Amino acid sequence: MSFSPKEILNFVVENDVKFIRLTFCDTFGNLKNVAIMPNELQRAFTNGIPFDASYFDSSCSDLLLFPDISTLSVLPWRPKSGRVVRFFCSLKNPDGSDYVGDMRSDLINYINSLRLDGFSCEMSTKCEFYLFELDENGNPTKTPHDHGSYLDVAPLDKCENARREICLSLEEMGLNPKSSCHKHGPGQNEIEFRENEPVTAADDMVHYKTVVKSIAAQNGLFASFMPKPLPNEHGSALSISLSLRKNGEDIFGSDTETMSHEGKCFISGVLNRIREITAFLNTTINSYERLGIGYAPKYVNWSYENRSQLIRIPCAGGSSPRIELRSADACCNPYIAFKLLLAAGIEGIRSGDCSLMDTTMKTGGAPVGYEPLPHTLDEALDIAKRSSFVKDTLPEKIRQCVYADIEKQLQEFMLAADKEAFCDKKYFKIN
Repeated sequence: MSFSPKEILNFVVENDVKFIRLTFCDTFGNLKNVAIMPNELQRAFTNGIPFDASYFDSSCSDLLLFPDISTLSVLPWRPKSGRVVRFFCSLKNPDGSDYVGDMRSDLINYINSLRLDGFSCEMSTKCEFYLFELDENGNPTKTPHDHGSYLDVAPLDKCENARREICLSLEEMGLNPKSSCHKHGPGQNEIEFRENEPVTAADDMVHYKTVVKSIAAQNGLFASFMPKPLPNEHGSALSISLSLRKNGEDIFGSDTETMSHEGKCFISGVLNRIREITAFLNTTINSYERLGIGYAPKYVNWSYENRSQLIRIPCAGGSSPRIELRSADACCNPYIAFKLLLAAGIEGIRSGDCSLMDTTMKTGGAPVGYEPLPHTLDEALDIAKRSSFVKDTLPEKIRQCVYADIEKQLQEFMLAADKEAFCDKKYFKIN
């Protein structure tokens, strides 16, 4: 949506808006916000709203929030009288310069640089989550809301009412859900989004988690995006779809004959760098309990099949040809994940090397000769730290912040007497 500041101010008055949430995403993909009153909105547009950022970055004190006018959205689960709206914001230093830790702005700048080279991109996500029962005190349990399985309907699927409310709320906010269904695990669900430009797709993913948790709570349930909340059930994935055009022409195809050379090089680039970027796609110890289990990928490979490969090339089905990365989970920061994925593919295009497409195609049978994804967060961290590609792609502040958080996780896990209790406390109730 395209608005002017004056139109936004008029909308606030005419629609009885009483609270304005200025939202942003921290380094770890968590949505944060500062709420202001309507009479502060003009100042936010012109001068920014300061907040104490030392909790997120010890090297700075105040940062400024500048609303992105195009991201205005009404929160539909809040009262109609005294409405609440939200904006995504850019983070700037007190002198007005860009804050180097703002990965949303970093992704915007990267996408703009690709446009100068003739590339245009659309991305979308399919994100799984579980719905669990609450105990008599309103605390989350590990009891799934139902015992349904893949694509079940009521009465086996008891999640459909909450899932419908989630989709309607997302649609009302302009977040464009495409489909929803019950997944393989008991109480497990998935909502797929329509394709959008990468920054909007990342915005939608960040806010999606908040919508799901809010609607679940209104239905007396707890929603968890923990990658592997139940040890003997399927984990929850974040599948990332990507279509790319060069000078208006699709580079991907539905088979090897329609796939362009640049498309093959893009896929080869992602396959070449995937082990180096896994620590940013799968950021928790629990993430690695999912990989290789059920339909979650374990190896660096690709296929046209709809099984357990890392990259799937689906049938276009009337939409733009695309590829789907299946290894990520919802604990990642989508702005970081999207940039790394795009940069790896673009590096492949610029190298002109598509050889990995030939050696990593999954054609059935035992997975012989494929390089595995990192088995643990510790291994993924070590590979990322040694990667010149990661170093050249992400700002140092972002890299060091993520590395420090992972190292803290690993140390706390090592010292924990009860490893399962540690993961539940660290990931289940938060993610």
